Formats: sequence, structure tokens, C-alpha cells
Amino acid sequence: MLPIRDHNPSERVPYVTLALIAINVLVFLWELTFVQNDRALAQFYFDYAMIPARLSEGENYAALITSIFMHGGIMHLAGNMLFLWIFGDNMEDEMGHIPFLLFYLACGVLASLAQFVTDPMSLIPMVGASGAIAGVMGGYLLLFPKARVDIFIFFIVFFRIFPIPAWIMLGLWFGLQLFNGVSADLSGGGVAYWAHAGGFIIGFVGTLPLWLRRGAMRFWTQTDGHPPHPEATYKRSSIPIVRR
Repeated sequence: MLPIRDHNPSERVPYVTLALIAINVLVFLWELTFVQNDRALAQFYFDYAMIPARLSEGENYAALITSIFMHGGIMHLAGNMLFLWIFGDNMEDEMGHIPFLLFYLACGVLASLAQFVTDPMSLIPMVGASGAIAGVMGGYLLLFPKARVDIFIFFIVFFRIFPIPAWIMLGLWFGLQLFNGVSADLSGGGVAYWAHAGGFIIGFVGTLPLWLRRGAMRFWTQTDGHPPHPEATYKRSSIPIVRR
């Protein structure tokens, strides 16, 4: 189940969201260009990734920021940037450019700390914008629970795009992070699920003051739980449905 777009694009140009995407892509390209061997890669992660054991020793606090802009592979980067593009523009439109940037960075740092407290002596480097983006998703759920999100479902020979309310898609995603987090604690794993879940909760809570200023339940009544922008009209795909 992969989200591909929402139905209410922002009215203003999301400069911060676009800049964050550009920075993440440029950092990844820089890594591919200049990190040419395993030793250099290990040093790169040692210097800039968030390594809980180093943080426990009082070292490299800057990694709480730098690690947010690093990714472990092209699919890691592509998935994160897709989620940021879908959910970031409306959050930026509602918060304003600079407040959204500060919110994004705060969610990223606090999400990393959420993962840190689960295993403060871990030597596994943590990289990725997932925690910060999870915070954006948590805020989106609070402000726009009924926004329609198109999801792409692929199951063996069946694939289709369905519009569903954001609360269903985001609720399922959050539940999956909790389940995988518990499973990873029992069996081990290489994904920072607690950073995802922690970032989501932090983003939801961090958006509460804005939601209250907008009128809380009255804001939902006025917007019907959607972003307060005209809904986009998407043409149906010209790709024919292939039956078995």
C-alpha cells in the first residue's frame, strides 16, 4: 500500500518542502560520488550518522541533525521523499515556511532520541528522514484526518489506485510501526521503527497548539477534515485494467 498523492495540493509554493527534498537528494548524490569504498563509507557514517553509543558518551550531538539528511539507498531516499512531498506541502501551507522547517527539524531530532532511548548503547548507525517525515504525517493526521489520499495497491497480478481517507492510511502506517517495533525488539532488525512511531506521536502532539488556535473541533467542522484548498481533479488513468 503506497500513497502516491493527496487530493488537496497546497495553494502556495512549498519552498521549504522542495528545499528539503533537494538537500536530501544532493547529500545522497554527494555520498555516491565521494564515498568510494567500505572504509570511506564507515567513516562517513561514523562522522555524520546518529550512533546511540557515541551519543551516550557525549559525542557528536550534531549527528542528530546531519543524520536526518542521510539515506542508506536509493529506495530509502525515494520512499521518504515521496511521503514528504505528499504530506509536507499542506503542512507547510498551514504552518508557514519557517515554522514548518523548525517543526520538521524538531520532529527529526526528537524521533532520533526516541530510537536512542530504546537502545542507548547500540553501535548501529541511524540515518534517514523517516522520523522527521513521520512527524509531518502525525501533524497531517490531526489537521486533515479526512483528506483523500490515493494509494497504489499491488498484490501479485492485481494492482489498482484507490482514494482513501488520510486517517485510515496514516492509522494503518502508525500501527505497522508499533507492531514492527515490538517485533524488532524481540528478533533484532535494521529499521528504526521506534523513531517512526516516536516521530509520528511527536508531530501529532506538536501540531496540537496550531489545531487549537485554528478552533480545534470547529476547524474540522469548517474544513470537513480536509486541507482548506480546492480539491484537485485528476484524470482517470488511460492504462487498461488487465484481467487474469
